[in-house]
Order: sequence, then structure tokens, then C-alpha cells
Amino acid sequence: MEPVFEAEITPGMSPLDAVDLGVQVEAAGFHRLGVSCVALWPDTYQIQTLIADRTNKIQIGPMVTNPYTRHVAVHASAIATLQEVSNGRAFMGIGVGAGLEELGFDYNKPVQTLRETVMAFRQLLSGEETTIQGEAISIERSRLLRNLEAPVPVAIGTRSPGVMSLAGELADVALIGARYLTPKILGQYRDWLTKGAVRAGRSLEDIQILPRVTLCISSDADLAVHSVKRYAAHYLSVLGDHGPAISTSRRQAIQEALSGATGWYFDADRYDPPELIELVDPELARQFAIVGTPEQCVDQLISLLDLGVDGASFNLVAVTGGSMFDGLSQTIEGAAKMLDLFKGFHP
Repeated sequence: MEPVFEAEITPGMSPLDAVDLGVQVEAAGFHRLGVSCVALWPDTYQIQTLIADRTNKIQIGPMVTNPYTRHVAVHASAIATLQEVSNGRAFMGIGVGAGLEELGFDYNKPVQTLRETVMAFRQLLSGEETTIQGEAISIERSRLLRNLEAPVPVAIGTRSPGVMSLAGELADVALIGARYLTPKILGQYRDWLTKGAVRAGRSLEDIQILPRVTLCISSDADLAVHSVKRYAAHYLSVLGDHGPAISTSRRQAIQEALSGATGWYFDADRYDPPELIELVDPELARQFAIVGTPEQCVDQLISLLDLGVDGASFNLVAVTGGSMFDGLSQTIEGAAKMLDLFKGFHP
């Protein structure tokens, strides 16, 4: 089976520039495009719909949205619109969400909230009149105005055992959020998926399994590695003991340096302390990313696929030194070369 490659762009630029990036992603040869859902940034659904109007083949959806900042009926209406505009190319990418604390959200009952949201979403998109009185979702005799001709695939992304088990139960696509992936870690995620799949009378063959992978490509390998060092430090902090083994003193030093950073780790205007950049060497950066020249990256991609996954879900990173748009364009250009090289190995 041909591997599936999807790309996520984070719209930290003008909406029309984000649309141009989406067009570039299709031209590069990706199968699926996700647009990040970041509160107070350009709106994911509006950008998706504009991209759909300028593309022809690529699947499009949020990567990933959450069940808290929008009611499920709003999600359903937005995705239904996208499905029509794109002639059936929409997908729904959803997870618990992150960074919502400052907006007053406390991620109440995350697994149950996500379960009810996905079930209500599917029922609404089926065209049925929907009534749900759940622990998190309340809908009374509601129906979409227009019926869809084809179902919309649902992708669930997470690092959580409970949510990954839910993906095994409900999702068409499971997005493995580990970022640092080994055979042992992948096996644990498969166990979580299997638990949910068995509960629903499914098997893992019913689910497309894609690891989330940070990707940055440049003709200047050192510049690409430099561009992902903040990402590596962020994920090292998030994963803790589940990340790569490094000395306690070095881990503490990276954590201390990270506390002096400002902005989202994916924000082009972020500040990365010089000591943080020095502490994260290329070897550690590559533990969390496919990074380097196209030729280097295709070798790393093949190693990833050898773990037995169905493809990869790439979080595209802007090459530093310019605007976020220009940096992402560089990575997309490099990704096109990487995918062409990959076809030479897997025609």
C-alpha cells in the first residue's frame, strides 16, 4: 500500500499567504493538508475553504481542532461547507487541544467530551436529525440544512493513552503524537489503539496509523537543524521520561534555558535564548524531527516507515532567517524534492 503523507501548516501569516502555502503543499505531492487551529490566529476553517477553492486533489481539514472552543454543531457546519466546496476532499482532525488555559478552558472530561463530539459530528453529517444529551454535549432535534454525498473521515491526534484508545474505537486515522518514536513507543501506541478497537469490534487494519513528525528542509542542513532546536527543547520538556535518554544535568539545563524563551515554539517571532540553541545539538534535534537537506531527509523518512506505520503526518517548520511564509515555502520546496527522491526508492 502506498504510504500517505500529510502536511500541517500553521497560519502565522496573512490568510491569503496561508492559502498560497496550501497550494504549494498540493503541488509538492502531499496527499493531505491540515491547517493548524490556533485561537486568535487566522481561522482554520476559513483558510481551509479558500485553499479548497484553489486546489484539486489534496484532502483538507483542521490539524487538529478541539471540542471546546466550538460547539460540535459549528464544527459540523464548517466541515460540511468544506466538503461541498472541495468536492468531497474534507477530513476532520480533532484532539483535546492545547494552549486553551488562558481562554478559560480546563479540558473538562477530555475523553468523554471528545467521544461525544465525534459521535455527534458523524450523526450530524449523516443528515439525520440529531438529539444527544450527554455529559459534555447537548443537542436537541438538530439537522444540517444540506445533505452530504460522501462521509468525512475523522482523524484523532494525541499522546494520551485514553484518547488513543478512543481513536482505536472511533477514528479513521490515528495521529500518534509521540514526536519521539521508537519501536517500543510505537508498540505502546498500538496497544492503546488495539484496546479501543477491540471494544468497538474493529481491528488495527481499519485504522490508518500516522506518526506526527516535525519536518524542516533546506539546502543548508545546519540552518534546518537550527530551525528545529526550539521544537526539540519543547518536546523534550513535554515528554519528560518518555523522551530520549539524556543526562539529568543536561535536561535540567535545557529546561532552565527553555523557561527564558518567549512565544509559541512554532511562532516565527519567538525568542530562543542562545544557551538553549547551544544545548540542543544536531543529534538531539534529530530525535524529534526529520531535518536537513532533501537527501538527508529521505533517508530519515525511510527509517521512519520501516517501523511499520502507514505514512507520516508532517508538522512543517519554517526555515529561520526570514518571514514565516518564506521559511515554510523553503521547507515545502525541500519536501517536494524529498518526496520525489522517495518515489525513486518506492516507485
